[in-house]
Amino acid sequence: MLRALFLLAEPAMQVAKDKVVLFHYTLTDDAGTQIDSSREGGEPLAILAGQGSLIAGVEKALEGKSAGDKFQVTVPPEEGYGLRDEGRTQRVPKKYFQDGDKLKPGMVTVLRSQQGMHQVTVVKVGATVIDIDANHPLAGKTLNFDIEVTEVRDASEEEIAHGHVHGPGGHHH
Repeated sequence: MLRALFLLAEPAMQVAKDKVVLFHYTLTDDAGTQIDSSREGGEPLAILAGQGSLIAGVEKALEGKSAGDKFQVTVPPEEGYGLRDEGRTQRVPKKYFQDGDKLKPGMVTVLRSQQGMHQVTVVKVGATVIDIDANHPLAGKTLNFDIEVTEVRDASEEEIAHGHVHGPGGHHH
């Protein structure tokens, strides 16, 4: 009888393209300093696998995992936020920033341009201009993730059509 029950048990659903994945993560740098964690907010991150909503290194590491899996992954810059590009620093007139007079070096803000909104880091503030770094704040960094997969399920047709998860941990229309 036990053998019959074992044969009937379905294998755990694995992370693959168009599966909804909920997971907790803690992100640290090479020095072990915590950068971010989903555990502090209580809710796991919910993504639709294979849609490019995660950095490549984490997306690859999640493939084939199931609910209950816990693992660590080290993501090099090339599979994270890319290498730093020193050519992405520039001087911009203050008028292009909301609250330009309140900005200080090290602050992250949004710059409006003809191509849309861009997250930038303030390097230096002058009387009429601000020097910015347009690299992602984590560009050039090796990232260490401690991940726990809490749920893997089939995505609904609507989620696949929209390219994101609906409901708890996902997008609400």
